[in-house]
Amino acid sequence: MFTGIVQSVARVCAVSTHDGELTIELGLEALVGEKISLGDSVSVSGVCLTVARLSDNCLAFDVSEETLSRTHLGKLSEGSRVNLELAMSVGDRFGGHLVSGHVDGLGTLVAKEPTGRSTRMRFRTPRVLAPLIAEKGSVTVDGVSLTVNRVDDSNSAVEFELNLVPHTLTATTLGQLEIDHLVHIEADLVARYLKRLQECDE
Repeated sequence: MFTGIVQSVARVCAVSTHDGELTIELGLEALVGEKISLGDSVSVSGVCLTVARLSDNCLAFDVSEETLSRTHLGKLSEGSRVNLELAMSVGDRFGGHLVSGHVDGLGTLVAKEPTGRSTRMRFRTPRVLAPLIAEKGSVTVDGVSLTVNRVDDSNSAVEFELNLVPHTLTATTLGQLEIDHLVHIEADLVARYLKRLQECDE
């Protein structure tokens, strides 16, 4: 489990494909001082991946076809930047909200504008996620825990607005997002299960 509080931003140092799957290597300098072992779970821009190989300079992750089909990790290239968060340990401070690292869908940045020292961003995602996104509820965007300020539904999509403070803009990759950029969306875990319970009762 994660909390959506990004610990660092890493650069992709290599990407390779094999048999329809992907291997991503990230510079380890982003997590200097952290104890990381083979098999550990790491949130890479909101996607829970397992450390497959570890050296003095990099972390390597194998990404399956299933994960590639549900995320934008296949678009990463050498030099791309990703948000990193190590899995929670017992006794860790709970700074964000419950995040599983299982992406519910992809979203697109459709608008951004400065508001004071912060930036207001508006994302569009498929209508199927509408029941999981609520005003003043939590949502994870590329691994970052954020609060939804406004929600607007249409027949084919749902759009929601977020306000990003200066720290979030500089400490994560979100400050570099441009219009039409794809992001990973993970809805609040509690909302996901409430929706499933409702479906089972119908």
